[in-house]
Amino acid sequence: MFAVVKTGGKQYCVKPGDVVKVEKIEAELNATVSLDDVLMTTLDNGEVVAGDSVKAVVSAEVMKHMRNPKVIVFKKKRRHNYRRKHGHRQWMTVLRITDIKLAK
Repeated sequence: MFAVVKTGGKQYCVKPGDVVKVEKIEAELNATVSLDDVLMTTLDNGEVVAGDSVKAVVSAEVMKHMRNPKVIVFKKKRRHNYRRKHGHRQWMTVLRITDIKLAK
């Protein structure tokens, strides 16, 4: 059984036991969070349910909060002595998917 979950503006295909890095979620370490925005899931018999008829909740455990490697943003305009260098590190949350529950 797997599900497609939307969080942080991105979509992730997850199944129980997976470890996923998503954009930062405000939660304590070892807390259980529920991802309610499920776009698609499969049932136990293999049937695929997608669209507005999906009524499922994905439970996940927060393993750690971390930052991604630095992304360098460099701007330059030739022949004008214009150079700007900035760095950005995005906060991420590492989740372990524990369960996919179908709501009746």
